[in-house]
Amino acid sequence: MVAYDHVNEDEMTKIETAIAALRTGFSGTLILPADAAYDAARIVMSDGKRPGAIARPKTAADVQRVVDVARDSGVDFAIRSGGHSGAGHSSTEGGLVLDLRDMKRIEIDPAGRTAWAEAGATALEVTRAALQDGLVVGFGDAGSVGISGITLGGGVGYLSRKWGLTIDSLLAAEIVTADGKLLTASASENPDLFWALRGGGGNFGVVTRLHYALNSMPAFTGGMLCLPATPETVAGFVAAANAAPEGLSTIANVMPAPPMPFLPPEVHGKMVILGMLAFTGPDAEAQLALAPFRALAKPYADFVKPGSYLQMYPPEDPNYRPTAAVRSLFMDRIGHAEAATMLDTLNASDAAFRAVQIRVLGGAYARVPVETTAYAHRKAPIMVNVIAFYTTPEDRTRREAWVEAFAATLTQETKGAYVNFLADESEARVRGAYPGTTWDRLRKIKRQYDPQNLFRRNQNIAPAA
Repeated sequence: MVAYDHVNEDEMTKIETAIAALRTGFSGTLILPADAAYDAARIVMSDGKRPGAIARPKTAADVQRVVDVARDSGVDFAIRSGGHSGAGHSSTEGGLVLDLRDMKRIEIDPAGRTAWAEAGATALEVTRAALQDGLVVGFGDAGSVGISGITLGGGVGYLSRKWGLTIDSLLAAEIVTADGKLLTASASENPDLFWALRGGGGNFGVVTRLHYALNSMPAFTGGMLCLPATPETVAGFVAAANAAPEGLSTIANVMPAPPMPFLPPEVHGKMVILGMLAFTGPDAEAQLALAPFRALAKPYADFVKPGSYLQMYPPEDPNYRPTAAVRSLFMDRIGHAEAATMLDTLNASDAAFRAVQIRVLGGAYARVPVETTAYAHRKAPIMVNVIAFYTTPEDRTRREAWVEAFAATLTQETKGAYVNFLADESEARVRGAYPGTTWDRLRKIKRQYDPQNLFRRNQNIAPAA
């Protein structure tokens, strides 16, 4: 064993007990700190932790074995799908990580327009497989994200206005609960659990497979549009996105222009809108929907074009793991005054990278009744993320304070946050992700399926008393 930060002798004994138990009844790969594969295997988006063991299952039975061992040993237990957790929940210092990345089987049923996908698959992998038959399910805006994490939190992305959240396409999930049982959750089997899984995150067990309804995508137009950012263009972009047909979903990143090769040198460092636009439908209709955005100002760059939906998932550098302070919130409106506040605050910061990300919602996303799923923000018009990168612990403190204050200035009538965009914040913020009666119902279901809170390395929902 190796030395860990903040791990006492009792915790060391627990991980040693867990490792010994996994020597039998587990057909997957067990990776320990002394193994050559360890350093590559332990890396997640928020790197830094050194787990005592990484268990990579091959089958649902392997997952059951790991859950049984984690429960019985009492070891600190984390579950990883894609490893994108900005809050650092998908790893643990000195504990046991259940890493699903070897479970990637994808089965597409073109005739039935459905897909079964194991939880270790990524959004890009499932999207690529489905598109071979002209079908698609909407995930988020990163191809490398694991399908389990993004789905269980909700799934806001490039197809949200057209077909809703990822959970709105979820037909069923196979899940290993805290007692080690493998269950199916759907509208007809364990419906309360199915309701909770659609927005409640990883609180209720380890999902091993997900069953999705697929949508036909015969034509697509999308890509990046870069515009100068002024109060007028930012407010205009939001207004255009709100007025657009439901086939168009957008993400606007208001930020200093990075030194990208397609931008003139004189633009670098100036405030711009890096807009990602995605239109599902014929290109002639797409051009009409895109015209108001292009009319806001002369674009610095325009890469919006007809093509495959895969162009929305450009290649990612697997070694690029920025550290960022983030605050997620909802807004009711972004007019000239709000846009001016955003730009003034961004300009006043000296962070190496800072941005406001704006997602106008509505459409199919908003038509699902609030009580249908555990994602309860269907009435929120706009989702916003405030972001600042940091480099040192001292710098992190400054940036955290900045994003907190910035988010406070933007807060309007609609409160709360999207659970997938929460960082390692507070119980109150987790509570805010589940407004009204949603929180109480989730706690009751948590008590039924995980009364001892085995699955607690997440945006945690404690079992009801």
